[in-house]
Amino acid sequence: MSAWASLCFVWTIRVLLVCSLFSVARIMLGPRGSDRLTALALLTSLVLASLVLFGVMEGRSPYLDVALIYDIFGFLGLLGIASFIREKKED
Repeated sequence: MSAWASLCFVWTIRVLLVCSLFSVARIMLGPRGSDRLTALALLTSLVLASLVLFGVMEGRSPYLDVALIYDIFGFLGLLGIASFIREKKED
């Protein structure tokens, strides 16, 4: 991989990590459950993108496998939390 492409990957991962920090702050400070759930969905997407970029940058496929499994469990977790919030509103 060229030095320019490697530099682009590194800076993209850094930007994604900074966005992840803002998402964590939104999870902590969000006034409503729906805001926190949206921030959590964004955080899982950002971590997934970081894993994929790191896997491509390093040329290792296990990172891509971990990213796929992380995405599946993240989606199932979001569905569980969303159903919990929906049930809480119905009470």
